[in-house]
Amino acid sequence: MTYEEFNLFCRSLPATSHVVQWGGAHVWKVGGKVFAIGGWEKAGKPAFTFKASELNFEILRDQPGFRPAPYLASRGMRWIQQYDAPEETDETLQYYLKESHRIVSLGLTKKLQRELGLNQK
Repeated sequence: MTYEEFNLFCRSLPATSHVVQWGGAHVWKVGGKVFAIGGWEKAGKPAFTFKASELNFEILRDQPGFRPAPYLASRGMRWIQQYDAPEETDETLQYYLKESHRIVSLGLTKKLQRELGLNQK
């Protein structure tokens, strides 16, 4: 996935906003809270960082091309970085980005969730 494809996908999720910060990283937020970061790559390959459930964090942390996210995971947060993965994993990355969006949106106040039209039954 390229950064352009990453930005297009994140933009398609509900109630998102985008800012470039932290050394030129593409930062995506829902309700003002970060759910995905495109940037901080090494060796010239794109890197994508996202919040993960406890189970997904444990599964991904040791998978090839994934690692606990620099800076975030070292502070006890369950964030994963995909830093070296083949293109055929784009659908998998989209799943994890969507999950990160959902996890972060569930942490917003109920009032804000309603205002943004998120997690409505």
